[in-house]
Amino acid sequence: MARKGRRQVGNGGFSQERLERMRRVLAGHVERGDVPGVVALVSCQDEVHVEAVGTKATTGGAPMQSDTVFRIASMTKPVVAAATMTLVEECRLRLDDPVDPLLPELAGRKVLKQLSGPLEDTVPANRAITLRDLLTMRMGFGFILEPSSTYPIHQAASDLGVMPGPPNPLAPHTPDEWLRRFATLPLLHQPGEKWTYPTAFSVLGVLLERATGQPLETVLRERIFEPLGMKDTSFSVPPDKLDRLASCYRASSPPGTLELYDDAATSAWRHPPKFPDADGGLVSTVDDYLAFGQMMLAKGKYKGERILSRLSVELMTTDQLTPAQRATAGYFLGDNRGWGLGMSVIIKRDDLSAVPGRFGWDGGLGTSWYSDPKEGLIGILMTQVMGFPSGIYSDFWTSAYGALDD
Repeated sequence: MARKGRRQVGNGGFSQERLERMRRVLAGHVERGDVPGVVALVSCQDEVHVEAVGTKATTGGAPMQSDTVFRIASMTKPVVAAATMTLVEECRLRLDDPVDPLLPELAGRKVLKQLSGPLEDTVPANRAITLRDLLTMRMGFGFILEPSSTYPIHQAASDLGVMPGPPNPLAPHTPDEWLRRFATLPLLHQPGEKWTYPTAFSVLGVLLERATGQPLETVLRERIFEPLGMKDTSFSVPPDKLDRLASCYRASSPPGTLELYDDAATSAWRHPPKFPDADGGLVSTVDDYLAFGQMMLAKGKYKGERILSRLSVELMTTDQLTPAQRATAGYFLGDNRGWGLGMSVIIKRDDLSAVPGRFGWDGGLGTSWYSDPKEGLIGILMTQVMGFPSGIYSDFWTSAYGALDD
């Protein structure tokens, strides 16, 4: 430990001077009040460097530490995708099989003729939804990237409690009840037609429970968490770890103001949820997620043990979308990212950190992970401010790549 809030192991991948610059950049965001605190990790070759800056809450918060627990939101998806692929490798699931046998509620889907139309104005689905549709986010339901929020489908999904949105551990429905409600709605698009974020992963979590006969938490623990030593990753925070949980905020007005979203002391993550949501329900730490990032970078191996086959990792990190599908993804993917199985992949260089082949995903409550096979780099950023409103995301990744010393 070089100083409080910093940890470094090994020596080989980074410029020490530029790591200091990264720390100053992150500290600047804390000092300006953009975020109460941040934990950032970069790894290259045999070197792992962690910076913990600021506090876990805006007022009276304890200092950020490398073991601070964060709500990782959509960084849940890559972990769930990896667990899914272990079942595919065991031939218990097949990518292109219909999900109907395990999810009969989704058989005989109807599809809206137009997004703004009444729920009854539908056509039959051209085909069944497949496991690949869920992993590639092409199931046909999710956010509507349109200016209007008054469509009947919006209101119906909200009334049923299945509208996509921020993670909600207090959702009152069990997985079976959630799916039953969701299945009463038509799809927005034909299965396989468009990339639509993120409801497919909520459905995927229910499928994994039925395929294994186990709760989703158990599926992930046995197949991913325990083999990788991810002891702090879960759908809830037990009492003996609550003091390590950071409070979560959202940007408010005027600019630079943070509004409390989930207080660590009374957090919605204090108790196991009725519906453990594979879309974004996990909490984790930078060290836990580093293990996952290292396994993916090593093409499925971790400390000599194989978690996934090399071919599974290669498939997961290969863009699965057509140009037309990427074009409809809007701000979720932008112009330089495609989507593999459960995570994005950079397909075009357009800034300092957009290295083609880099894969990973971000969490909407202020977290980010990517592994870069070409550079041998893993980067993890964890804050708890919804949506990275301050530019800290861009600054971290620019600094992480700028610190490489080769």
